[in-house]
Amino acid sequence: MIIEARAYARAAILGNPSDGYFGKTISLIVKNFGAHILLYQTPELVIEPQPQDINQFKNIFQLQDQVNLTGYHGGAPLLKAAIKKFVEYCQQQQIKLDNKNFTIRYNSSIPRQIGLAGSSAIIIATLRGLMQFYNVQIPQEILPNLALAVETEELGINAGLQDRVIQTYEGCVYMNFDKQLLAEKKHGLYEPLDPDLLPNLYIAYKTELGKVSGKVLNDIKTRYDKGDPHVINTLNRIASLADAGKTALLQRDYTTLHQLMNENFDQRCQIMKISESNMELINTARQCGASATFTGSGGSVIGIYENDEMLNKLVAEMRKVNARVIKPTIV
Repeated sequence: MIIEARAYARAAILGNPSDGYFGKTISLIVKNFGAHILLYQTPELVIEPQPQDINQFKNIFQLQDQVNLTGYHGGAPLLKAAIKKFVEYCQQQQIKLDNKNFTIRYNSSIPRQIGLAGSSAIIIATLRGLMQFYNVQIPQEILPNLALAVETEELGINAGLQDRVIQTYEGCVYMNFDKQLLAEKKHGLYEPLDPDLLPNLYIAYKTELGKVSGKVLNDIKTRYDKGDPHVINTLNRIASLADAGKTALLQRDYTTLHQLMNENFDQRCQIMKISESNMELINTARQCGASATFTGSGGSVIGIYENDEMLNKLVAEMRKVNARVIKPTIV
């Protein structure tokens, strides 16, 4: 029996990056890109390496390019850590696993390290594959916690729940990560929103903007943990934009939503240093009349465009700065 499992890219539209600080966000799935897991029973447990996991290169420059794009470890550690956490979860829940092994392989079309949640997609897809293989049910609201623990506890990566929630629920979701709620229920409030409420959205990205999101966000976390009032107040304001955005969406008030998305990025600039290349994406979009904010930690932006004329202008202007424009597929 061959098992296949998938998880897709995601884009935050409001509230990002407050999810890691007991905030609120609205995110949507981006089915244009995804991670795919293939798993089948074999005598031994085998993780098949992909090109980014192999330590053989044509020359030192290929090694340099590979490390810049995928880091030092490729995707295999994500699978190892996901398998380990899955086993630990089953042990904690006293779920007896069948005595059988498997070979697992992965591939992903999600552009790396540009804020579209490629790593968490691989993890969610792996967990889904393991759930099918061992016939284990993990509650939908708990699966994001397990996926997050793979990165934070096993791999030491700074991350929040948002990516894993939207990749679990899919569609478009409003999320509230209130501290007391998380303590009491062990999960946040996750409210699906009708994707038909969404306006015309575009995503623009540069593939050469490789940055590990955990490293990008570490400075904010350090200052937050120290009680920096400017960081805390700014993150609280960013979180409040998700509430205002939810109201705007339900009322189809896209003018307000446009302003809120722009403010989300402008607030982020108050506590984060933004690279010139990222600013180029934001400024190019806004000069075309579209709104623009990060989809994640940087490298890609999402916003509202009014009509096909503006979209065509976006495509042409983004091409001048070596960026690609897509319309996100949500359903």
